[in-house]
Amino acid sequence: MQFNTEFEAETGRPVAVAHGTMRVTAPNAGPYTFKGTNSFIVGTDSVAVLDPGPDSDAHLEALIAAIGGRHVEAIIVTHTHLDHSALVPKLKAAVRAPVWSGGPHRLSRPRRQFERNPVGRESDWQHRPNRVLQDGEQITVGGVALEAIATPGHCANHLAFGLLGTPWLLTGDHIMGWNSTLVAVPDGSMADYLHSLEKVIGLGYSSYLPAHGAAIADGPDYARALLAHRQERNRQVVAAVEAGARRIGELLTTIYPRLDPLLRGAAAMTLKAHVEYLADRGLIRADHGVLGTRISPASR
Repeated sequence: MQFNTEFEAETGRPVAVAHGTMRVTAPNAGPYTFKGTNSFIVGTDSVAVLDPGPDSDAHLEALIAAIGGRHVEAIIVTHTHLDHSALVPKLKAAVRAPVWSGGPHRLSRPRRQFERNPVGRESDWQHRPNRVLQDGEQITVGGVALEAIATPGHCANHLAFGLLGTPWLLTGDHIMGWNSTLVAVPDGSMADYLHSLEKVIGLGYSSYLPAHGAAIADGPDYARALLAHRQERNRQVVAAVEAGARRIGELLTTIYPRLDPLLRGAAAMTLKAHVEYLADRGLIRADHGVLGTRISPASR
């Protein structure tokens, strides 16, 4: 994979990025958020705000300045991780707009006994939208037509949004150009993520606007590369298990020997999602207990 880490965020400033769409990047740069969360203001005479971002008064002021007194028809959320939705209550109070999303935060599957949700504290369990958007639903805000596209995997209620009649797809965290997407079970699902990648590739949108980092010019080719990258990671996990790896930490050392320490946690979470995916398909064996997951070849 070739990732694009060259991105001038222009934090707090509105930047025109597509038809009737401006980006305003929040001041929450970090190892999981890159240069910060991209909020999008969609529309002309009236607007919608997509992904208000983290609970930041500075970002709230930047969004209100970019809105410029225009009527806000809706606050739209791609998914309910706090770096995307925490600002919703304050923005809703300021602009008096309804909230639309894929529904309350939910897990991709029930937690197993003794299992911890590693991103539970980063999830917005209080989120209650005024309107739950369905897969394929079309909406118009500020004169711009949008198509809601269910893309679970990173998060169970994740939606992408196509700008109908244009090449542009707002991908949220499903596809990002600066890095591959975190998939952490049971919050997310590798099976759902791979299926959603295949779905997006076939939609016909040629350019992607992610929630972190720069625009992706050739979106479908990049998504195909992401899919191949994940399939190769599946093969690496199977090979490592057959070579003797029995714990997630051993997979991490084998597959990511020179990884930045700040990213080891995310890599371990995603490896666990790969393990669950492979075990569900009988390609390896995974036994879950109070001390964590023990893995072994499928033949044993």
